[in-house]
Amino acid sequence: MTIDEIASQITLSRRADNIFNEALLPDETRRIRREARDFAETVLKPEAFRLNTTPESRDSFPRAMFKAMAAAGLYEIPFPTDVGGRGLEFPTLATMIVLEELGYFSAGIASALFDAQALLVGQTLANASDTLRLRYLPKIVRGEVVGSFATSEPQASTDLSPGALRTMATRTENGWRINGKKRWISNAIAADFILTLCRTGSNEQTIILVETDQNGVEVGAPDLKMGNHPQLTSDVTYNEALAPEENVVGKVGGGLKAALSALMLGRIGIGAVGVGLAQAAFDQASAHMEQRHAFGQPLARFQHWQFTFADHAIQLEAARGIYLKAAQLHDIGFPADAEAAMAKVAGSRLAVDVARDAIQVCGAYGFARYVQGAESERTLEAIYRDAKIGEIYEGANEIQKWILARRIFGRHITG
Repeated sequence: MTIDEIASQITLSRRADNIFNEALLPDETRRIRREARDFAETVLKPEAFRLNTTPESRDSFPRAMFKAMAAAGLYEIPFPTDVGGRGLEFPTLATMIVLEELGYFSAGIASALFDAQALLVGQTLANASDTLRLRYLPKIVRGEVVGSFATSEPQASTDLSPGALRTMATRTENGWRINGKKRWISNAIAADFILTLCRTGSNEQTIILVETDQNGVEVGAPDLKMGNHPQLTSDVTYNEALAPEENVVGKVGGGLKAALSALMLGRIGIGAVGVGLAQAAFDQASAHMEQRHAFGQPLARFQHWQFTFADHAIQLEAARGIYLKAAQLHDIGFPADAEAAMAKVAGSRLAVDVARDAIQVCGAYGFARYVQGAESERTLEAIYRDAKIGEIYEGANEIQKWILARRIFGRHITG
């Protein structure tokens, strides 16, 4: 049997099912994993190769997948019943489980359509006034609107301090007048509104909801990126854009705190997506090593690869456990900042490491996107491209380590 015939017959098994024991998770969380996995396998998987390899364009927002996720009820999972949500006991835990399952097939879809919508936009609006909360969250749950979360700027990303931020909002008798530019804004090209972090004083920052159909808001063409192609990011320019007073999210001056709170949840989410990516690469490499022979024996019989992937199994268990713990701590009302930092570093770093080793053991079959002679789509190269951004965005991993160092040594030493 040729390698092409072998590859066509490989059925991936979820190796985590043989290693990771979910017995300690709540029953509702296990049910959500089954639900999310069924959606990912039946709806996302058939479209994943196309989505993950199609370059960004103004027309490539994955609207059909967005609608399918809403129709499947995935946007109900993070939210309470008064806005159309499920009212789960552990909503954050369930949300992160969904991100892992979506990330297994497409980090870009998980990040753009669930992390950005349900965590960054959704959780920020969950803490807004009842006027905004009840106006927009039910529409998010039903998939009727797309929202964006705009903090980063050309000169301000990890550093969101008042001195770094340039987007200004000035109070007028009709509300707020906004001027400035945001960069790397997910979903802006399709957004109905943008939660915009602005300076509203010399040392004051505020989040203001800005509708994109009004004059003064211009969304640029999507950036062309190394990976995460379904996650469209664009510049957003505000030129005398107006927003009514009631569109202030939370309190005037409370913007940075609200943004950091959402980003903390986003970091747990990045950890979960990283685990999904790492697990996918692990499963593909394991299947290949069992079937591919070299020097008369399966690759899986070489001790180097046995030990390498045993180490990765340990790291997968650890990274998964950290993001689950961080999410559950948040659900029961405990601070989870340190665990969120750990989850982001562990999950994103592991995705890069496992993808690299998976490509190495699969050789050219890992490096290729499509093998013409075998008429075979290959997905490891997309996992490798998609994994890297997890170490960078929503607070670079170096910043997460600094957060942890502050816990270890105290701010009087670390600054």
